Amino acid sequence: MAFLLGCEKVRVEFPTKTVFDSVSLGVEEGDRIGIVGRNGDGKSTLLNLLAGTLDPDDGRVLKNGTVHVGVLGQADALSDDDTVERAVVGDLPEYQWAGDARIRDIIAGLASDIPWDARVGTLSGGQRRRADLARLLIGDWDVLALDEPTNHLDVRAITWLAGHLKTRWRAGQGALLVVTHDRWFLDEVCTRMWEVHDRVVDPFEGGFSAYIMQRVERDRLAALAEQKRQNDLRRELAWLSRGARARATKPKFHVALAQELIADVPPLRNELELKRMAMARLGKQVVDLEHVTVRFDGGDGSGRAVLDDVDWIIGPGDRYGIVGENGAGKTTLLRVVQGLQKPSAGLVKIGKTVRFAVLSQHLDDLARFGDDRVRQVVGRYSRRTMLDGKEMTPGQLLEKLGFTRADLNEPVSDLSGGQKRRLALMLILLDEPNVLILDEPGNDLDTDMLASVEDLLDGWPGTLLLVTHDRYLMERVTDHQFALLNGKLRHLPGGVDEYLRLTERATGASQGAQSGRASGALSSRAADRAAGQSPQRAADQGDSEVEGASGPRLTGGEIRTLRKLMQSNERKTETLNGKIEDVRAQMAAADPSDFAALGDFQAQINDLQSQVDALEEEWLEAAEKLGE
Repeated sequence: MAFLLGCEKVRVEFPTKTVFDSVSLGVEEGDRIGIVGRNGDGKSTLLNLLAGTLDPDDGRVLKNGTVHVGVLGQADALSDDDTVERAVVGDLPEYQWAGDARIRDIIAGLASDIPWDARVGTLSGGQRRRADLARLLIGDWDVLALDEPTNHLDVRAITWLAGHLKTRWRAGQGALLVVTHDRWFLDEVCTRMWEVHDRVVDPFEGGFSAYIMQRVERDRLAALAEQKRQNDLRRELAWLSRGARARATKPKFHVALAQELIADVPPLRNELELKRMAMARLGKQVVDLEHVTVRFDGGDGSGRAVLDDVDWIIGPGDRYGIVGENGAGKTTLLRVVQGLQKPSAGLVKIGKTVRFAVLSQHLDDLARFGDDRVRQVVGRYSRRTMLDGKEMTPGQLLEKLGFTRADLNEPVSDLSGGQKRRLALMLILLDEPNVLILDEPGNDLDTDMLASVEDLLDGWPGTLLLVTHDRYLMERVTDHQFALLNGKLRHLPGGVDEYLRLTERATGASQGAQSGRASGALSSRAADRAAGQSPQRAADQGDSEVEGASGPRLTGGEIRTLRKLMQSNERKTETLNGKIEDVRAQMAAADPSDFAALGDFQAQINDLQSQVDALEEEWLEAAEKLGE
């Protein structure tokens, strides 16, 4: 493979910190590299160094003279006065880019819902990010260097971007460098990983999951080496003191296959225990939505239903994730759940003991602390909180969330985005709410801190509602996912993958739509009109088809009855599975020559399993009636 770019013995130094010291790296054709590390360790610096936008203090950056590098920074350089069309395609004639299938695909994937004649300065943050990304991808680059490309993108756009990057070049051609905290994206796109830490960069083969396994093994070997060093040191000290020789015993380690490593790992969280604790704090009712509709009226009396006849039961200990496109109504739904917004129609019932807490994207609640230092803020909280069955002090929570002693003296206003988000989460937990609403909690957090937050949430005994475009985080900390499609709330037994299938079905075959646009007109605007439908309108139509397939509309009472049946069957299935395991344990301990006893045990297992199968069949029938 041909060498494209790299660096040799590079040193990068800032006034208060040395970021890299004698780092040598190379990027070759065919590389798809994900860059991870803690916030502030130098991921973006490394990207800028290799892209040629930052000069090293020592060493040299190497680049093949014919290589063209495209860079997506965290902040764009778009002009507020340009139209979206000019910002995305520049001075290319309309007939040229409208007739190019590759460019049409990029525009359809990222900018189909952005007004083509709008000024860049009028766009939202998400629209502006997508326009900048489309601008970059339209270019012809040998190497793409992307810094947080998934920021402000919804799940569908992230999935499209991953598919585009996987097929952008032929195998063995081009190269990709990407800095992101989206672990699903890293696993989907990257074949190599670079970990930036402690002034060095460590390479790993494989995507994010393979990197985690290799890093665990690296840490294990480092701990083994340190233990051996400590043993050697103790022997030398014993010899010097003329005492008895220390007996050195080497610990035995067994490195098994990845499946064996996780075979005996307990579940991430004890769902039944968390629900029991949640019911003790919340009672039986949390929030019930019955036939809720929220309509925003237009100036001419017309309006759009953001929520359309939504029924939703949120119970104690439920952990629900909500997905949907930007503007689909997720924030409106959360406001209705909290009682902050009255529905146009329908009923919202909120339990008397419910205490909401919200971690918003903008961290507005931290503004009141101003220049107060972290230790001053934490010092106002003397109470302990229960997590995972253990009492934790504010100091222990801070440590669990990655704060050091030095961080305690930092003013809240000077904290990084990730530190502010972690501090806000800690203060929310110390207030002991029983319904926690998290709106994009993964923003600004590196992968290690995301893992710490996930562990923290695993032990939190309450009801959790999560809105995020990070599908790894979504499926990691929630037990059920729901999608907002054309104002309807739909359960997703298949998780985010099912949501993507639904949106694909709703928007139709994108390939056919793009070819229709291509043959219909030379200009982009005419081509879009010739394609027929906007994605939102197509989504509306597709969703109505899904609803039509689910049969007649159920009443609120029928819905509650079916949901109670499903929950009851889940509990019964859990109990029966426990009995099956008990019988199997007795069978394993029995005399292997007593065939009559073994036969009785097997008959018990078969009987219990048939009961489980019947309950699961009943659960599936109820789910089909609910359209889930």
